[in-house]
Amino acid sequence: MPKPTSANSPGASHLFNRELSWLEFNQRVLDEALDPETPLLERVKFFCIASSNLDEFFEVRVATLKQEIEEGSGRRGPDGRTPAETLRDVTRRVRRFIHDAYACWRQTLVPALARAGIRFHDMDRLNAEDRSFLGHYFNAEVLPVLTPLAVDPSHPFPQLLNKSLNLIVRLTATHTGEVRRRVAVVQVPRVLPRLVRLNRKGKTTQDYVFLADLIGAHLSQLFPGTQIEGWWAFRVTRNSELYLDEEEVPNLLKAVELEVHNRRKGDGVRLEVASDCPPEIRGELLEKTHLTEDDLYVIDGPLNPTRLMAIVDEGSSPELRDPRFVAPTAASLLGVTDLFEAIRKRDHLLHHPYESFNSVVEFLEQAAADPKVLAIKQTLYRTGGDQRIIGALMEAVKNGKQVTAVVELKARFDEANNIRWARALEEAGVHVVYGLVGYKIHCKMALVVRADEDGIRRYLHIGTGNYNPTTARFYTDLSLLTCRPQFGEDATNLFNLLTGICQFQGTQKFVVAHFQMHDRVLELIHREATHARAGLPARIIAKMNALVDEQIIEALYRASEAGVRIDLIIRGVCCLRPGVPGLSENISVRSIVDRFLEHARVWSFENAGQPEVFIGSADWMPRNLFRRIEVAVPIEDGILRDRILKDILAVQLNDTVKARVLQPDGTSTRPGPAKGASAHRSQTEFIAQVEAAANPVSHGGRRRDIATLRVRKQP
Repeated sequence: MPKPTSANSPGASHLFNRELSWLEFNQRVLDEALDPETPLLERVKFFCIASSNLDEFFEVRVATLKQEIEEGSGRRGPDGRTPAETLRDVTRRVRRFIHDAYACWRQTLVPALARAGIRFHDMDRLNAEDRSFLGHYFNAEVLPVLTPLAVDPSHPFPQLLNKSLNLIVRLTATHTGEVRRRVAVVQVPRVLPRLVRLNRKGKTTQDYVFLADLIGAHLSQLFPGTQIEGWWAFRVTRNSELYLDEEEVPNLLKAVELEVHNRRKGDGVRLEVASDCPPEIRGELLEKTHLTEDDLYVIDGPLNPTRLMAIVDEGSSPELRDPRFVAPTAASLLGVTDLFEAIRKRDHLLHHPYESFNSVVEFLEQAAADPKVLAIKQTLYRTGGDQRIIGALMEAVKNGKQVTAVVELKARFDEANNIRWARALEEAGVHVVYGLVGYKIHCKMALVVRADEDGIRRYLHIGTGNYNPTTARFYTDLSLLTCRPQFGEDATNLFNLLTGICQFQGTQKFVVAHFQMHDRVLELIHREATHARAGLPARIIAKMNALVDEQIIEALYRASEAGVRIDLIIRGVCCLRPGVPGLSENISVRSIVDRFLEHARVWSFENAGQPEVFIGSADWMPRNLFRRIEVAVPIEDGILRDRILKDILAVQLNDTVKARVLQPDGTSTRPGPAKGASAHRSQTEFIAQVEAAANPVSHGGRRRDIATLRVRKQP
């Protein structure tokens, strides 16, 4: 097989490096902050998201690389790099990203915010009235929660919490007539807002100082009798992976709880320091945190940009934001009061966040209240602790129904939430189980067993996203509501597998990982290649968050060589190298980064003119295919299948505004409209579609095909 070379790969690899591909995705997020067409506060949001993404990347991916290096692993990955080589290239790419991100903050966002009346002030440039207000605020709100920590032979360097913002202070103190230089640490309290708004009555501007600057200006109150020589902000990022031997722990809930607690004190993987921090202080911090110069990142700007989301969440300045959008009820469910009756008549496909997630919540609430419902079974991965969903399960117990919740305790960074809600559900009488040893339960499924007039019927919700109404307003996902008997039987058997002691018995319609999904995907790809060789219609369209699995990539390459047209919509990591002559010239890969986070997983196989379309919870990654319980289901209703193909996937493949097309060298380019053609922005067109469906009178008395709608100019 041809193996093209590239500046982005160390050898002659036909695969992109996973970590570097992820960093290119995060660059696309940052590009939205750099885009002058994006409303200003949305640009700040993307800057914050890119920074938060990078934090998690260090906590998990860089931590894993460093651990492999410490264990002496020289194993080369699919792209030909060893862990040490990958870490070296990751470090270089991250430094370039940080340079671009903070240049964006200083040179673009801060001046633009100031012009819009949102200003950040230096403490030494404030007037007397502002200083007086801040002095009172510091004494009343900040000083009581501060704890100065000396660093000397009797006070070892403190164990700093993961990602906590700290000040290292250099001071001099006189002891028995001898002047000594000392060092201390002050943690900036997480419980307080990172931005302190000045009390400027009568002014329409929003004026802030950073909490770290406020503390720095009042350090003399923390260290009376000393001379403050200087202070500098710094932050340590720690390994945040959970390390559990599930077969050895007697109580998984308690074991996960302990690991979550220990996460705050994991090994350091990154040290960030303010740009004005002197070399000797940097060196001391590296020594105390057991890190090296390679782990040091010098930051010319706020060290924890995620907390800048406060100005985005503040709620004012609508002119600086995307137009307000409230998702309507799906057209097929408008005016429906009995969801079970509606589902008996036909399957329903919901496209979130364009169509309201409330219909899914109401499905659970109706099930909890309906006297004909006998049992509810549901998987919970990231609920966000939503009161309506958790409350529906609790209410169902009160109403005498049998309720089972399969809670995934190891949903990364949501473990504490899930532990808390698992306990609350257990106390309410819900039967809570934690799934299979060694596997994360990642599928999104709710099963309702109901005694209808004509017998027992199983109603089912299957989604590509989590049961989290908050994120459902910002993540693009698909939901299927159905009562197809074979789907219900498959769901029942799968829940029995998750909660009981039995062997996987196969399925009628579901495609389930880790049992069969990998093989099934390979079979479907191979079938398309066979059809192409026979001159039959052959095409693959696949949308997901990440494509990493090497065997699937190799199968896609072979299908491309056979003549199959393959269009991939991959939000994040893509290890497949598209557009290489003789290898992948029939494969295109695009990523869409826009107002909403692309999250749906959809596969379409042309199948010689009889298309098969699946939606599900799995990306094509080894972790999803082999280490998780995932479900994909076929869309068997022809109208819904056509909607996915023509009104969703086709529109995204036609996006010329927010799409980036992956090139053979690993870079991405914006396609732009063809000469003389209109620009298309898929997310804007989806909004226009549901608005037209919800208000047919105001749109000319008819529903318009989404493909005919054009981009609306954003303010």
